[in-house]
Amino acid sequence: MAVIRDVMPAFELLQPSSVADAQHLLARYGSDGWVLAGGLDSFDWLKDRIKKPKAVIDLSGIHELKGIRSTADGIEIGAMTTLTEVAQNPVIKQKYSLLSQSAELVASPQIRNQGTIGGNVSQDTRCWYYRGGWPCYRAGGNICYADTPVARNREHAILEAERCVAVNPSDTAPALIALDAKFVIRTAKGERVVDAEGYYVAPDRDITRLTILQAGDLLTAIRIPSAWAGAEFYFEKVRDRNVWDFPLLNVASAMFTSGNTIDKIRIAVNAAAARPLRLKKVEDAVRGKQRSAETGEIAGKLSVQGAVPLQFNAYKIPLMRNLVKRSITGVANGGQEAAWAS
Repeated sequence: MAVIRDVMPAFELLQPSSVADAQHLLARYGSDGWVLAGGLDSFDWLKDRIKKPKAVIDLSGIHELKGIRSTADGIEIGAMTTLTEVAQNPVIKQKYSLLSQSAELVASPQIRNQGTIGGNVSQDTRCWYYRGGWPCYRAGGNICYADTPVARNREHAILEAERCVAVNPSDTAPALIALDAKFVIRTAKGERVVDAEGYYVAPDRDITRLTILQAGDLLTAIRIPSAWAGAEFYFEKVRDRNVWDFPLLNVASAMFTSGNTIDKIRIAVNAAAARPLRLKKVEDAVRGKQRSAETGEIAGKLSVQGAVPLQFNAYKIPLMRNLVKRSITGVANGGQEAAWAS
């Protein structure tokens, strides 16, 4: 593996006080500028000297990017709002508890106090080859080091692995997709609003990025519509350790039922591919059916169709199948251990 260093490269630190000022700086520096939110992903890149920007643009002083506000049709969360605020907000806990549950399971309390919702949904992949400075496809090279006979690939993709098998590590992203959230992006041409699932890109579209953000773009807010307020929610994250760890897999679902019949449903998973995946085929298959173990089995089997395991991550297939099943039926007993069972 690459040598780990802990001395950051020299850069110019800029601290704008408004979105307009931040956009001006982003336009000036272009690809040489680095956006700093909570900093937890950025500090790793900088201290390992893999990324060497000329300027770091710190957003922590921009008040308009912080806070949770009620709107005519739901809520709006500033991109610089901390994960702790998201997890503890009374309105989110009451109406959109899927998001508070997912935010509460990110890393540790100390990290949630510093990390932001915008940073969590925009963070880069944690593949150790890519993060270690290896010249892989995602870094502009011509090989995927994680997809070789001697590779360490226990945490890598089982779906949509087009050359790159790195996965998206966000916990809040699948919850926001299940809630049909909209991401607000400021660009040089004005404001752009995209669906949460449309914020992410797969390797076959652009292997060098996880999100649609281009140089100069700025994620400013996340809007959650009232349409899914008060739905029946399910979120589960499987990880090696109870704190700090990124997901081996997670699942989020939101549904409305009539009696025991599923009327409306949205399901998303993450850490199965380079982007959070909305499981539209599963949604279509279970809509109108009884919320039962049989329906859960159908959903689970359908969710992993086309999955291709690597040498050390075949466990993700039964794990994903069981998590999707549980997102339909809930968990009567057995706890996390049952999610691993084939």
